[in-house]
Amino acid sequence: MFKGLGGMGDIGKMMSAAKEMQGKMEALQEEAANAEVTGEAGGGLVKATVTGKGDLKALNVDPSIFVASEKEVVEDLIVAAVADAQAKGRDEQQRQMAKMAEGLGLPPGMKLPF
Repeated sequence: MFKGLGGMGDIGKMMSAAKEMQGKMEALQEEAANAEVTGEAGGGLVKATVTGKGDLKALNVDPSIFVASEKEVVEDLIVAAVADAQAKGRDEQQRQMAKMAEGLGLPPGMKLPF
């Protein structure tokens, strides 16, 4: 009378697996958002630390570059260091997502979240 309902268990398994994957994805996203990366400019004279979200957490400027006539150079180095840190943060997030996709058995190059 109810042929085909034997597959309902499979749907339940799929839903359970999807919920588990969603939980893992949320945990990974939070971990990546809270991770901190440091970018540099001027051969390390300026260092900026940002979170995975791109929020600036710290800035370290070597005092040797504080020369009034070099104000624009210092400003450019700060901007470059922040941009470098943000790019590293994005790269780390992509690496973590690729790692998770691989763990889920998804094809290489498939981007998460879907």
